[in-house]
Amino acid sequence: MSRRRGLVAGAVVLSFVLAGCSDVAASETSPSNTPSSTASSPSTTPSTTPSATPTVKPTVKPTVTPKPRVKQKPAYYALRVERQLDKLGYPVGDIDGDITARAKQALCAWRETNGMPVSRAGLTLNDAYSVLNATKRPTPTRSPGIYVNKTCQILYQIVGNTYKRIVWISTGAPGYDTPNRTGKVWRKWAGAHESSLYEDAYMYDSLYFLKDRPGIALHGSRVNSLIKPYPASHRCVRVMRPEIHQIYADTPIGTKVQVYGEY
Repeated sequence: MSRRRGLVAGAVVLSFVLAGCSDVAASETSPSNTPSSTASSPSTTPSTTPSATPTVKPTVKPTVTPKPRVKQKPAYYALRVERQLDKLGYPVGDIDGDITARAKQALCAWRETNGMPVSRAGLTLNDAYSVLNATKRPTPTRSPGIYVNKTCQILYQIVGNTYKRIVWISTGAPGYDTPNRTGKVWRKWAGAHESSLYEDAYMYDSLYFLKDRPGIALHGSRVNSLIKPYPASHRCVRVMRPEIHQIYADTPIGTKVQVYGEY
């Protein structure tokens, strides 16, 4: 009997112990219905930190400073101007870029025939631009005839409505001034002959144009070196040869001859 009580008591103790283990296990292993405060969960709030965007700097073009236009001096154009004047029929002498007294005569004639202020000055930029932009001689504004400009020491032969010839001449020296007059050719003397006023002074293809001054004529000289780029004759108008021969052939009696200007 006592043995049975002991077995019963042991069973009760064992049952208590087992029940205690079961409680502990349940408290440790049972799933909790409350989410853990440390559990990881996806964030629904967008990040306020902007993403790093690379900064693109605009390409800066270098500033190109234009070079100032160099204004050339008149001498820069001298050779081209001489070539163009010669091509257009204005006698310049040697075409070498040197604006000599002869080239100045041509420039003087260019200014006059193009309506510019007439002078024997050297080459200017206005002259250069005017000459180099031209493609032909200008049309005369005067009637046909022969015109002697004492300022330029130039003769113009106008036939029809064109400048047929532009020629170097030399008018009367100081004390022997060629008068500024308008006349008409009244006498022609072909070839060579001696002056009736000056001994050993030979004239060629003479054109007399003032009846009240019968000794004054347009004529060639023994040598062209006597036709200076300045007044050097004894009142007549010395004209270069062979141009005077050509003018003589083209000029009938009655042709107008006008002398004007001052040297």
